Amino acid sequence: MKYYLVAGEASGDLHGANLMKALKIKDAQAEFRYFGGDKMQAEGGRLVKHYADMAFMGFTEVVLNLRTILTNMKSCKKDILQWQPDVLILIDFPGFNLKIANFARQKGIKVCYYISPKVWAWNQKRVLKIKRDVDRMFCILPFEVDFYKDWGMDVDYVGNPLLDEKAHFKPDPAFREQNNLGTADLIALLPGSRKQEIERLLPAMLGITESFPQQTFVVAAAPTFDAAYYQQYIGSKNVKLVFARTYDLLNVAKAAVVASGTATLETALFHVPQVVVYKGGAISIAIARMLVKIKFISLVNLIMNRKVVAELIQEDCNAIAITSNLQQILSGTGRKDMLDDYTELSALMGRPGASERTAELIYNYLQGS
Repeated sequence: MKYYLVAGEASGDLHGANLMKALKIKDAQAEFRYFGGDKMQAEGGRLVKHYADMAFMGFTEVVLNLRTILTNMKSCKKDILQWQPDVLILIDFPGFNLKIANFARQKGIKVCYYISPKVWAWNQKRVLKIKRDVDRMFCILPFEVDFYKDWGMDVDYVGNPLLDEKAHFKPDPAFREQNNLGTADLIALLPGSRKQEIERLLPAMLGITESFPQQTFVVAAAPTFDAAYYQQYIGSKNVKLVFARTYDLLNVAKAAVVASGTATLETALFHVPQVVVYKGGAISIAIARMLVKIKFISLVNLIMNRKVVAELIQEDCNAIAITSNLQQILSGTGRKDMLDDYTELSALMGRPGASERTAELIYNYLQGS
């Protein structure tokens, strides 16, 4: 069968590649065409557009790049129509993909959505559009099932693909030695992978280092930047850099300071106590505060439906506040309580195998079973 996938960012490329791999096992005749990235391309098929030309962060950035976004959307619709897939598989990326879903429905193409848009966060009435345009929804956060049920929509919880990534991870016993990290306790700094995140968050993260002279600080650096880029922020501070080895770093870290996003859940699954930080552009934040209707920003707190990890947002994201919250989780009851909560979180998340379960559900759906 012919599968057309649309992923618009790095995480979607990863999850799309794993789904393609699982679909090839279920369907030996599988053909793929997609908007995605290098990981999906490694699985075969035809890459039509790379996500690097599609990912724009925040309200302001979207407005400034609206012409490019509309051109990409037009190109995607045209390509889908020409190829006539058996199914369109959309992966997160809602601003783009919900419009593509509506187009596909109008053209009579089956639509599956893997990794639900965060419609529970703001403008919840978008669920009505999803209910109209999407044939099957596959969710990766446990609470989303009840959320959709409240809107009269049945969805499948397939588990979280991060569980698969962690299950496949093989720790490198030489990691510390290879990266000259010594034997002191490590504090991981995860400032994100986008330039905007790094320039807003890394200075505040680095501002805490002098308060913890007994620990070694290590930045989880994104491979899209070089050491010189990070060094302009680090300066003369005794801070290490590790590129593209985040799981190895989390595997040995004592604690972490983490940019809000998927990394907060990854950090929790590695049972590393953390402080979550976030800073956005002034205009984007002002708009978000008017629209967003959720109590928390970190996935850890959202899944647990209570405060497990500290969230330092905007003006609260500063060296003094980060230092205070980090001190509370390096030892004592604050650390124990968070680790206990992580154990509960892991139980809620379920077992690995999200890609395989999703592939099986999609294949069976197309077979009519």
